[in-house]
Amino acid sequence: MDYLFDRELPIMRRGKYGIQRIVLAAFVVAIGWLATARASPEIPDVTVMPPSPPIDQELAGDSLYQFIVHHATVHDVNTGTRGNLAHWRGGRQSICPVTVGLDPGYNAFVTARLRALAAYVGAPVQSDLQCKDNVQIFFTTHPQEKMNDVTKWATVYFRNRYSGGMRDLIAFRSDHAIQGWYMTTRGAIVLNTDVALVGLNVLPVWPQITQNYVGSDTLGTRLGSGGSGSGIGIVILIVDTTKVVGYTIGTIADYVAMLTLSVAQSPDHCDSLPSILDLMSSSCGAREKPAAITAGDLAFLKALYYRNDGLSPSLSSDEIKDNMLRQFKLR
Repeated sequence: MDYLFDRELPIMRRGKYGIQRIVLAAFVVAIGWLATARASPEIPDVTVMPPSPPIDQELAGDSLYQFIVHHATVHDVNTGTRGNLAHWRGGRQSICPVTVGLDPGYNAFVTARLRALAAYVGAPVQSDLQCKDNVQIFFTTHPQEKMNDVTKWATVYFRNRYSGGMRDLIAFRSDHAIQGWYMTTRGAIVLNTDVALVGLNVLPVWPQITQNYVGSDTLGTRLGSGGSGSGIGIVILIVDTTKVVGYTIGTIADYVAMLTLSVAQSPDHCDSLPSILDLMSSSCGAREKPAAITAGDLAFLKALYYRNDGLSPSLSSDEIKDNMLRQFKLR
């Protein structure tokens, strides 16, 4: 089904590139997305084709370290080498995506692409296509309405965590095409525990996971504790279809897949080593932007999910760097 990469969304033209169960239930009711989530047809098969490896200039200096820093979030921003990078752990905390808001065929493709990329890098994916959704990708021409639902829920159910400056951090930003939320689990968990029974934190995707808030218990944004690090429990992404005109469905699918598989520390950054996240970065200037997930992205994600048993922490940043270099056959 790779030919779908050249097909266009109806609104696009081709171009280049523990929280209690009742609280989670209230959230689902508030945003009202899941009622239409199963309107998609059968999920198509999608093959992941490895991109060309990076060139020497893209790996020079500390480019790999900077890439890792901006593509993953740690519990303590001052100790980035700890093995506590947020990732999907497995069991019931495995990826079950759904896409809504497009024509059924396009919804199915975005979901299938995410599943394929997750499986390719070793992230846990639920095999049952009728599983309970924990990754929701919503395409809409009215993103502020959807983001307002999320913000309203957060300020009601998390109260003091999202007041004052923190509320401003999670507020809708009209200058970004893709916004949304991560809900992360923390500490040791039982893999067959429903995410509704696990303690959750909520973090914004945009504009970035601001370091002033990461690690603050009082604001409720702590990403991990204990030796097991941080797990991703739920991802909600809202795509403003009026701002992604010019991109193919394959490009957007890869972008949201990258945001789903890792809690990006700074998706608006632009590193020497290219990433699909460069697509909408204001820092890349006139540099040609990738039209699909890059070799750097895939190597990072493979290292992030290397030997993922759900109980142990992720590799440290240094170990991820070494793992990526081995994948590039430089060590």
